[in-house]
Amino acid sequence: MSLVNLAAILRRSQAGGWAVGAFNGNNLEIIQAIIRAAEAEAAPVVIQASQGAIKYAELPYIAALALEAARRARVPVAVHLDHGTSWSQVVRCVRAGFSSVMIDGSHLPLEENIGLTRRVVELARPVDVSVEAELGRIGGTEDDITVDAREAFFTDPDEAAYFVQATEVDALAVAIGTAHGLYRGTPRLDFDRLTRIRERVPTPLVLHGSSGVPADAIREAIGRGVCKVNIDTDIRQAFTGKLRAVLAAAPEEIDPRKVLGPAREAAVEVIREKIRLFGGSGRAKEI
Repeated sequence: MSLVNLAAILRRSQAGGWAVGAFNGNNLEIIQAIIRAAEAEAAPVVIQASQGAIKYAELPYIAALALEAARRARVPVAVHLDHGTSWSQVVRCVRAGFSSVMIDGSHLPLEENIGLTRRVVELARPVDVSVEAELGRIGGTEDDITVDAREAFFTDPDEAAYFVQATEVDALAVAIGTAHGLYRGTPRLDFDRLTRIRERVPTPLVLHGSSGVPADAIREAIGRGVCKVNIDTDIRQAFTGKLRAVLAAAPEEIDPRKVLGPAREAAVEVIREKIRLFGGSGRAKEI
C-alpha cells in the first residue's frame, strides 16, 4: 500500500469498470478525512493539491502533509497536482515528491497544448510520475482559474485521439458539460460525446467538476469510460457547514480542535459516500 502513482490505480479502475475518487486537500483536517474515508472503504484514493491549496498552505507544507498521509495509509494513495498551468509549477511538485501531476494547457491552441504536455511527460515518466492533461475547457472556477460559460467548449473526440497519441499522457480530462464550483441548475452531461471519445481514446478519462452532479449521471459517466472523478466543492460544503453548525450551537467555543474535529468527520462521510458511488470500495487489494 502507501504512495503510488496515478497510472497504477487507473490501470485497475479502467479494467474493472470503476473510478477512483480524487479529492482536493486544502488543510490537515481534509487530508486526514480523505485517508480515513479511503481506509474505511478499503479503497485506493487520490489526494489532490490545487494551485489555490498550494498558494494557501505553501508547497512544502501541503506536500509534507499529503505525502506523510500517503506513506502512513493502509491503502494505495496517489498525491497529485490538480490543474497545474506552468512548467515551473510541475517541476516544483515533482521535486517535492508528488507521484502524479496534471498539466492544464487547455487554454492554449492545440499544438501548444500538445507541446507543453509532451514536455511534462518527458520530465515525469523517467521518475515514475504520472501525467494527466486536459483537452476542452471545463466551465466554472477552480481556485485562480475561471472559465466563463461562453468560453467553455467541449472536447472534440477526434482531437482527443490525436492529442493522446501525440502526448502519451496517462489520463485525459474531458469537457462534457461539468463545471467547477456550485451549479446554478442540474448539469446535463453529453454522454454521446463521452462515448465517442472513449471509442477513439484508450487512455483513462477524467471527469472534473463532479460535485453536484447527480449520482445516476456519475454512474453513467463511469459506465462510459470515466476512470477518475474529481470532488472538491462537496467536501468544502460539508466541512464548512459543520463548522457553522458547531459554532452556532456553541458560540463561546475557542478550542479549534472541537470545531475542526466535527468538520473533519463530516468530510469523511461525504468522501466515503463518493467512494461507494464510484465503485472504489474494497478495491485497494487490486492495486
